Amino acid sequence: MTSPIIHRVTTLDLAVRPIVWPFAEEWRDEIAAHFAEKQRERPKIWNGRVLLGRDPVFADGCFAATYFETDFASFLAWRDWGFPGPAVFNGFGMGALRSADGAFVMGEMAPHTANAGRIYFPSGTPDLDDVRGDTLDIPGSVVRELEEETGLTAADFRAEPDWHCIVSGPAIAMMQVLNLDMSGEEARARIEANLASEDEPELSAIHLVRGMSDLRPTMPRFVTAFVEQQFASR
Repeated sequence: MTSPIIHRVTTLDLAVRPIVWPFAEEWRDEIAAHFAEKQRERPKIWNGRVLLGRDPVFADGCFAATYFETDFASFLAWRDWGFPGPAVFNGFGMGALRSADGAFVMGEMAPHTANAGRIYFPSGTPDLDDVRGDTLDIPGSVVRELEEETGLTAADFRAEPDWHCIVSGPAIAMMQVLNLDMSGEEARARIEANLASEDEPELSAIHLVRGMSDLRPTMPRFVTAFVEQQFASR
């Protein structure tokens, strides 16, 4: 497997356009059957609208791409079937939470979610709530997902200006380091208290990563590649 490539950029230029995705059209019946099977396994997943990307370009400190709308069922089938068809990527924002004492704070996805058991920073596949006019607002998506998953808000962190774009196969994770004004243990306690107040939280556990020994096989490669780079630069 090709190692992830990390691009550090200052600008995101992500246009949203009405593009027909041949994969979703040509495999519609098979996609519907696949999603029905997944819903039997995890009844809480739903077929909302999401955004996928194409034509990624990194140049002069900018990441540019074009996004288009599709349904979650098509995205899930595309992912589960090994990303078939012409080049499309799943490009999403991630808030790389870093505590005041240097720990990275990650969440473990709950059993009812499509990524059950996976451990990573707060994030989500972009959807229509993240569109502003004809542009995809990844910074806004990061803040929204962070609050939805953890209860933390923009008042709890200082966002660094650069974006670390980790290209790992058909995934591009746009990570922004969010420096918390609290220790790792305090952050975990805050988030756990918020999770306990919810009827069906997206996260089932909070993990603190203070060194390489804290990395787990259930963390996506783009997450571990980013953390490894961060620890190497200290």
